[in-house]
Amino acid sequence: MAKFSKHGKKGVPALSTASLPDIVFMILFFFMVSTSMRQTDRLVVVKVPEATEIAKLERKDLAAYIFVGTPVANKQAQVGTDARIQLNDSFKTVADIRDFIAAERETKSEVDRQFMTVSIKADVNVRMGIVTDIKQELRRTSALKIMYNARRGEPVNN
Repeated sequence: MAKFSKHGKKGVPALSTASLPDIVFMILFFFMVSTSMRQTDRLVVVKVPEATEIAKLERKDLAAYIFVGTPVANKQAQVGTDARIQLNDSFKTVADIRDFIAAERETKSEVDRQFMTVSIKADVNVRMGIVTDIKQELRRTSALKIMYNARRGEPVNN
């Protein structure tokens, strides 16, 4: 029976941390791939009208966005409550659309420029005159692929 004697205390074996960096980088990579970053900060309120037809953009990286609507509450003291045009992260006028489209075309490759689409996100309460002025300026710049953002099947709150 002497064979079963204890020769000292054995502790809990140490936890191997060799694979811990691999796990951390795998989780980091997952969140980097699955997260999308916001392209522009909204400076205008846009409640899009109801749509009758829907066409999905094939490549969103080839789209240039023009937002039209009333400024958000914290900007109304500076610029007023009239409808404004937002190009990238600032308020612009219709005359600035030409430079905006030229700058957006320069960011695209030569092959992809012909597929560039201008997406107009206009609020449901914006006067049609502003949208018409934007369309006229887009025609002058030869940006003829225009898409209007709207929602389908949801009632419009007036």
